[in-house]
Amino acid sequence: MAYSHKEIDQKWQKKWDEAQCFRAQDNDSRPKYYALDMFPYPSGAGLHVGHLASYTPTDIIARYKRTRGFNVLHPMGYDAFGLPAEQYAIKTGIHPAETTKKTTATFRRQLNSLGCSFDWSREISTCDPNFYKWTQFIFLKLYERGLAYQKEVAVNWCPALKTVLANEEVVDGKSERGGHPVERRPMKQWMLKITDYAERLLEGLDHIDWPERAKEGQRNWIGKSEGAEVTFKLKNTEHSINVFTTRPDTLFGATFMVLAPEHRLVTELTSDEQKAAVEDYQKKTAAKSELDRKANQEKTGVFTGGYAIHPVNGTEVPIWISDYVLMDYGTGAIMAVPGHDERDFEFATQFELPIVRVIESTEDLPYTGEGPHCNSNFLDGLNKDNAIRKMIDWLESKNLGAGKIQYKLRDWLFSRQRYWGEPFPIIHYPEGTEGVSPEELPVMLPEVANYEPSEEGEPPLARVENFVNYAGKNGRKGRRDTDTMPGSAGSSWYFLRYCDPHNLESAFDFEKQKHWMPVDLYVGGPEHTVGHLLYARFWQKVLFDAGLVSHDEPFQKLAHQGDILGPDGQRMSKSRGNVINPDEVIEEFGADAARMYICFMGPFEKSKPWDSKGLAGTRRFLDRVWRLVADENGQDATENISSEELPEELLKTYHKTIKKVGEDIETLSFNTAISQMMILVNDLQKSEKRPKFILKTLAQLMAPFGPHIAEEVWDMLGGEGLVSVAPWPKFDPKWVVDESVTMGVQVNGKMRGKINIAVDADEAQAVALARAVSAVQNAMNDKGIVKVIYKPGRILNLIVK
Repeated sequence: MAYSHKEIDQKWQKKWDEAQCFRAQDNDSRPKYYALDMFPYPSGAGLHVGHLASYTPTDIIARYKRTRGFNVLHPMGYDAFGLPAEQYAIKTGIHPAETTKKTTATFRRQLNSLGCSFDWSREISTCDPNFYKWTQFIFLKLYERGLAYQKEVAVNWCPALKTVLANEEVVDGKSERGGHPVERRPMKQWMLKITDYAERLLEGLDHIDWPERAKEGQRNWIGKSEGAEVTFKLKNTEHSINVFTTRPDTLFGATFMVLAPEHRLVTELTSDEQKAAVEDYQKKTAAKSELDRKANQEKTGVFTGGYAIHPVNGTEVPIWISDYVLMDYGTGAIMAVPGHDERDFEFATQFELPIVRVIESTEDLPYTGEGPHCNSNFLDGLNKDNAIRKMIDWLESKNLGAGKIQYKLRDWLFSRQRYWGEPFPIIHYPEGTEGVSPEELPVMLPEVANYEPSEEGEPPLARVENFVNYAGKNGRKGRRDTDTMPGSAGSSWYFLRYCDPHNLESAFDFEKQKHWMPVDLYVGGPEHTVGHLLYARFWQKVLFDAGLVSHDEPFQKLAHQGDILGPDGQRMSKSRGNVINPDEVIEEFGADAARMYICFMGPFEKSKPWDSKGLAGTRRFLDRVWRLVADENGQDATENISSEELPEELLKTYHKTIKKVGEDIETLSFNTAISQMMILVNDLQKSEKRPKFILKTLAQLMAPFGPHIAEEVWDMLGGEGLVSVAPWPKFDPKWVVDESVTMGVQVNGKMRGKINIAVDADEAQAVALARAVSAVQNAMNDKGIVKVIYKPGRILNLIVK
């Protein structure tokens, strides 16, 4: 008979709650283990089964580590400030706090129904004033250290939506949502100087256990380049323009310059004849997002009519503008070497500009390889490295440039003209800007009559006079900053708050964070590589420098779960309408079937299609386990059989299963761990024996994956206490060593048969056994063996001729 998952799931969730068995202990002599999920944004639709791919693995690890004697911190909270709740408020008039409260309750219920072993006593929400008080505190630390500043920034402003849009939200000059026109508009924004930490962010990647693609993603985003900054003096003016190049050795090949259309010197450089064309091009560029400009394959541009003086040969270099040069990267100007750069070559060809070869080769231009220099005066004949060094020395000796390291990374735009976010703890006085005193925190988010920004982009808070107008205790009067922080503010430090979530005197106690940090396992999607994961590392390093934390990296090990694909083969998402509600899955199949199926679908890091047939098959496996343990009346049907009474093969499978499941959990190989448990269940069914000690152990092995049925089986078989905290079983090494193995035999690389052979057999024994296999004999066809490839226990390949 099948087990009653509804009854069993609720029974053990209640018992876990009563026992508070998943609470982490701050003062504990056991080794610590901090397992963390990227906390969710609590949307109104609740969880879908795709979320299980993230939350189930960390729960398996947390449950496993508890049974291995670790003091485990496995918390949960909510990234609750964000755009969806605000948009819903604009549409309905319902305050975002009210919406968020309901959605977090839904998430909590769903996570509990899945059997997640979170320490709910540490639950946090970024929109809780007791949390964002400390987000504001950390911002003040950034401000005090000169890492937060305001400047005019060109943003994507959508008048119809009354909001600033991110680059990825603008397509062909229009908003992705609604197709409304978008304009580039300068706005004063808060910026964080993440660029000051570029080198340390790079260096730190060498000391953490992250997927290589995540490390490489951050390295590319930071974009360290070594080269030189070269000064080009402008003709008939006192001004000059600096350009950065990684190839100063090709300077003799620079035949024109290109500036960003918004460069401050464009107006002064432009001749009267070119003024109309330049202004028209600037206007068209202003309508494009940065993303559009980067993606545009068509080379466009306009000659300014101005010239620079070439620093090494004194020739006049024409200056153009083009939208592929960005003002915020480097100096907003480039020197173009069309003979040895494909993009410059396309531009020069299109506008009939000079092209000069300065590196010898037999290939046509553009040539981007290496070779001796030519047409380069004092660099002629030198290789790339020597030429770079010599040119930098020459530039420095003439005060025309210097060696320099540059990064693609730009400062973090940190303000939003929105309502639902953390207010800035900043006062603007007539004589300057200051942070509020720590005693005035939190700066509370006030009530507003209208959640929308004004037509001009003024934030909703700007219309709340009793919030804006500030009078300090000393009588000084000023105006509060009316922007709010982005959603990434709270998520850049929330993992520290879990260490001490109820502290009203500080963000966290130093000793408590020292005990728990860094996070031992952090699970989340790769889409956060150059956003949240980079920002969190930056804040952690700032806090380390401020003496507030003991480690300068927050996440020691990072793992990316694979996506769960919907029935249509696409990534499961609410916007596509292909999500599956876990409530329905749990109702029909039970929490354990859902958890185990997520793990059994395939490798942890790979994308996997959801298949209800596979889910049903996993449920059938759980029913098979139940039938091994319980009779038709749901009573213990196992036997008190000693190991001496069991076949050796069953004992081998039993001990191998203990070993493999433990090893596979450690490496996040959950699908193969479940496969091994299925092998044990198959062997038990074949043996027609129901040894109590093996089935109790099976309950322990299943507990991280299917905790509810595991608890029921453990309890039925007389297990002491909760299986969720029972010590992990041990295997006997003598039973996990194979005396013989079945091994494939190849002839000239093609599989021709199998042999059963001792694991320590030598090559001669293996060849002799292979020759006795008729299929191998036929394949050899009386030919002689010229080479033997033999790896004991793995493969035998006979090369015949």
